[in-house]
Amino acid sequence: MDNSICQVYEEIQSLEEEIKLLAEKYEDNQHESTFFSDEEIVMSIKSFQREFQGESPSYLKAELESLEADLSFLTKFTGIQFTSHFKKTVEKTRNRTVQKHRLSGNCHSLSFQLEFQLLEMQNKESVSAVITDLSIIMESGEDSDMSKFVSSTEEHGNLLTFFRSLSSYAEWCEHRRCTFLHFK
Repeated sequence: MDNSICQVYEEIQSLEEEIKLLAEKYEDNQHESTFFSDEEIVMSIKSFQREFQGESPSYLKAELESLEADLSFLTKFTGIQFTSHFKKTVEKTRNRTVQKHRLSGNCHSLSFQLEFQLLEMQNKESVSAVITDLSIIMESGEDSDMSKFVSSTEEHGNLLTFFRSLSSYAEWCEHRRCTFLHFK
C-alpha cells in the first residue's frame, strides 16, 4: 500500500512539473515577437485603419500618423532601417527581468544584425537597464577599422555609440561609392 501511494505522489509531482513547464512555455510564446517586414507592418496598419475607420477616436488616428511621420523622419535622418526584431523573456522575477533581443536591419547600404540580452533591475525609486552578451554581425568587408570598432562596441555594450557611428560610417561609404561610380 505504501508503494502505491509513493507512485501516485511521484506521478502528481511529475504532472505538476509538466504543467509548470507548459505554463512557462505559454508565457514565453505570449511575450515573443515575430519577424515582420515593413510591407507587412504597413499592410497591417492599413487593414486596422479600414477596419476601425468610423470607430476609432480621432486622437488615435492623429497619434498613429504622428508616430509614422516620426519613424519616417528618423529613418531618413539616420539611414537606419530595422527589418526584423525578436524578443524573448529569459528570466522574470519581482525586481529583475532578462530579455534576449535580436535586431536586424540596414543602414544605407550596410546590413547588420545584433543579438544582446537586456537586464532590467527595479528598485523602489528607479529602473536600470544593462546590455549584456552583445554580438554584432556586419558585412564590413575587409575594413579592419570597422572590425575593431565592432569588437570594442561588443566589449562595452554601448548601442547608442554603435548606431551613431554606424550611421556616419555608412553615409560616408555611400558617398564614396557614388563618387567611384561617377568616375567609372
